[in-house]
Amino acid sequence: MEQKRVTLANGIELDVVDEGPVDAPALIFLHGFPESHRTWRHQIAHFSDRFRCIAPDQRGYRGSSKPQEVEAYTPDKLIGDIFLLADALGIAKFTIVGHDWGGAIAWGVALGGQQARVERAIIANAPHPAVFQKLLYTNPVQREASQYIRAFRDPANDDLIRQKGITGILKQEVNWDRPDNMPAEERAQLLKDWEDRGACFGMLNYYRASPMTVPTMDEPFEIPEGYTPPPIPNLTIPTLVIWALDDLALPQENLEGLENVIDPLTVVKVPDCGHFVPWEAPDKVIAAMEGFLAATS
Repeated sequence: MEQKRVTLANGIELDVVDEGPVDAPALIFLHGFPESHRTWRHQIAHFSDRFRCIAPDQRGYRGSSKPQEVEAYTPDKLIGDIFLLADALGIAKFTIVGHDWGGAIAWGVALGGQQARVERAIIANAPHPAVFQKLLYTNPVQREASQYIRAFRDPANDDLIRQKGITGILKQEVNWDRPDNMPAEERAQLLKDWEDRGACFGMLNYYRASPMTVPTMDEPFEIPEGYTPPPIPNLTIPTLVIWALDDLALPQENLEGLENVIDPLTVVKVPDCGHFVPWEAPDKVIAAMEGFLAATS
């Protein structure tokens, strides 16, 4: 897929895929950690005959701008990039589509732009902000699965990253990779991307700038006294949540209670599939999207 350089009003430059009819309804696809726009390659190829498919390499990734300071990656800036990207491309309204960290950003985009800018949301294996923090406090499975975040945030690992790139800390901390499910040429390109040390720290800064709290395994499994959930509004636009059930980083308890904060909500579960559902089970994701887009057009 060809990319073009888009300069946002805040000065950030993004490499962006822009395929499909310019005047067609827009789908903006957001990739997660530690990938790229190619997370959505199958879906873009499928939908670009009748949708305008936009897929950036987000800030911190590949050839896009990679500021190194942690504060450049706070959620408001990552969410703001997407609205500014839509502005730069002349897109007034769009459907937001996200996976993993791209899904976390997509939740923020949907919540902040619902009705006025964002018409629909499609989220794949990315926890809702009203659910995830509570699970980190109370759910042993989610807390244990998220301990890698503490390592990603720890500056004691910076020398390892400088020496071996993002591959070094992934091998040290993460056990949810399923390399046999990724085509060899795609994996080779990712490994090449991860050699860029500027991108390594940009990618990790998503975790370092996030306000989420990840307790140690020794802390009590309870909501801390005095904890006040962030004031998150309910989501009132049509929303599709696609969830791969064999995700080792995000158990399906993340689906519990979504119906209380999202209406209308559609949930599609994908069995026998790991975290990277857009390319591990592309046909099932496409089918879920097809049905949802047809029903909400």
